[in-house]
Amino acid sequence: MRYAICLASFISLAVLIGCDRPQANRPETPPAPVTVATVAKKTVPVQIRTIGSVKAMSTVAIRPRVGGQLTEVYFTEGDFVEQDQKLFTIDPRPYDAAVKLAVANKAKNAALLRGAELSLARAEQARAGGVGAAAEYEVALTAVSSAKAVVESDEAAINAAKIQADFTTILSPINGRVGELLVSKGNLVDANGLNPLVVINQVSPISVTFSLPEHHLPVVLVARKVGPLKVEADLRVGGPLAVGKLAFIDNAADATTGTVQFKAAFDNTDHKLWPGLFVDVVLTLGDRPDSVVIPSSAIQSGQQGQYVYVVTADKKAELKPVTVAFEIGGESIIASGLTPGEMVVVEGQLRLAPGTKVEPKPHTPRTSAPVPPIPQVITGGAK
Repeated sequence: MRYAICLASFISLAVLIGCDRPQANRPETPPAPVTVATVAKKTVPVQIRTIGSVKAMSTVAIRPRVGGQLTEVYFTEGDFVEQDQKLFTIDPRPYDAAVKLAVANKAKNAALLRGAELSLARAEQARAGGVGAAAEYEVALTAVSSAKAVVESDEAAINAAKIQADFTTILSPINGRVGELLVSKGNLVDANGLNPLVVINQVSPISVTFSLPEHHLPVVLVARKVGPLKVEADLRVGGPLAVGKLAFIDNAADATTGTVQFKAAFDNTDHKLWPGLFVDVVLTLGDRPDSVVIPSSAIQSGQQGQYVYVVTADKKAELKPVTVAFEIGGESIIASGLTPGEMVVVEGQLRLAPGTKVEPKPHTPRTSAPVPPIPQVITGGAK
């Protein structure tokens, strides 16, 4: 019993001693380091981004118009050729002989015509002297008409033979780049055969085709009335983009996909664009002045929508809901929620809550926007 009373007294004394100790102050939480950017106001282009494919402005499959042996090839596969440049020669000897034969036939029939004209002259003299029969005159007149028709037929035959002879030399109908040689020198070819000798693609100028959702069509049509629309094509290989103009809008939307076909023309003097390649397409509709712009990395998403953290004058984080009109080149154009000159947090948002003290550091923008891995359709209307 005495032991229990002593133990209780000892515990009570220990508790009283512990309660008398002063509590230690908690250390103040240091400010959260963040990177900030100033809300800017500037003119930005209104653009639509999508994917397109490069197509030759025109493609010609070269087929022979006469048959024979292919005797000469005047180009190397992959060469650039000009219009009317000589490409092939088909053995011309049979066709030259046909021309000579037609010329000889005309000479023979021209001699017969002269004989018939002499007979007609004699028949006319006899008829005028009253000694010739009318029937003889009619026969002579018919012979002259028949001989003239034969000579005219011979002239047509000569022209046809010369045309066939000219077809033995095959010229390029367009400026372009020749592809693979599909028939080698020495082979026999048929007139208008199914297989071409070579295919020529016109690559300068060249076109890029792309499709856009049908709801973009009214905006594009309005912008096109103001002036030509610039179209840029990016091969994702670095360097400057190819610049062209919108040249064609299809006259109907595709009912199965809900899209409209567009085509842009590019000079392509540097031959950067090649038929069959896929490119990122940027269609510029115009400029939007006095736009409120911030880096896209400042935009956060929550249950109530998109928002940003703004740094107040006393260096505290303040949450502000925003409405984004559209994005372009790593920047977001803000429709509402911010005013130019405010400071928004672009890095370090995970450490923040409304009222958190921050240590801001200026944001250093990249010299060039990174190429997106997947092109997106980005649009915005001018206000």
